[in-house]
Amino acid sequence: MRLQTERLLLRSLLPQDVEPELRLWADPDVTRFMGGPRDSDRVRQILEDELRTPPAGPLGQWPVVVKATGEFVGDCGLVAKDIDGRSEIELVYLFEKSAWGMGYATEIGSALLRFAHEELGRERIVSLIDSDNVASRRVAVRLGMSLEAVVTRPDGGQRELWVSKVCGA
Repeated sequence: MRLQTERLLLRSLLPQDVEPELRLWADPDVTRFMGGPRDSDRVRQILEDELRTPPAGPLGQWPVVVKATGEFVGDCGLVAKDIDGRSEIELVYLFEKSAWGMGYATEIGSALLRFAHEELGRERIVSLIDSDNVASRRVAVRLGMSLEAVVTRPDGGQRELWVSKVCGA
């Protein structure tokens, strides 16, 4: 995967991304609304597997770097998800605290929605957002997404289901 915006590059995982990804997924503040920190050994294994056998299709999560500096700032992508018995594609993003408030989620999210709708022909892309996650709710609004429902996830937690639809779909 490779997708560029004015300031950002979303690209395939490289070996130098492993340590920043581990820090990102271990940060309790960053992962607060995504189920909390992940086990570092498990994340390392997933990343090493991905380095050996990169994902073949357009779905997955990838590092986000600042084009001007090459600095790793987060992880973003499109993920297949079953939501209330319906197969969906979810836009997901996670950024380091140092990147919060910079507009990166909106910038790369917009590019990914355009890619999903125009290149993949997906009429509908969703985001599951914790109702307490005010920042992600604001991003969804800026991306033109609409709140469709509140759903219960397999872990019993409730999430708002935000949807981006192709006009006329």
